[in-house]
Amino acid sequence: MPTNIAASAATPNAARRAVLELNVAEMRQLFNAMDPAPFRERDLDPNAQDYIVEWARETRARQPLGLIVRLDREPATRENASLLQDAVHAYFRQRAVAARRQLRRLFRTGRKSLVIGLAFLAAAFVAGEALAALVDSDRYSLLIEESFVIGGWVALWRPLEIFLYDWWPILAEAKLHERLGEMEVSVLGTAMPGPAR
Repeated sequence: MPTNIAASAATPNAARRAVLELNVAEMRQLFNAMDPAPFRERDLDPNAQDYIVEWARETRARQPLGLIVRLDREPATRENASLLQDAVHAYFRQRAVAARRQLRRLFRTGRKSLVIGLAFLAAAFVAGEALAALVDSDRYSLLIEESFVIGGWVALWRPLEIFLYDWWPILAEAKLHERLGEMEVSVLGTAMPGPAR
């Protein structure tokens, strides 16, 4: 009979928790074999990480998450359950920190781009009016002036894209990884003596 070892205590909202079950032969299959760090600090295997993240994206935004890992070839112990939970939490929390760092860099780029764009827009207005004043034909002077104005507004395209569209997918990714960094992790393995939880 399988033994279930939970790395953290059940919470009152456990019934509403979205739970993902993974079946692996051994726990080490969940980790990146190329990473020389100890298990608690090791990155998750890219395929496992992608699978977990894609599953979590399909859940409701504030729904608590849970992960159950079924081991076919090794027993579930409190030690490996705790190790797995620590590793999963550390990995996704690092990803959340990286996403928020990326968001800060994006906003910094957006602010710089906005200053440059506004300066270019002002210069385009001045240059357009100056060149339009040198042309005798009203039609051509209007064309020159409008061309510079359009060019000035085009310079604001990148900062507007950043502040209107680019930031929110990164924020959503950070929040998703923060949720994954808090999910309850349980391990099911082959039978072993002792209490089940």
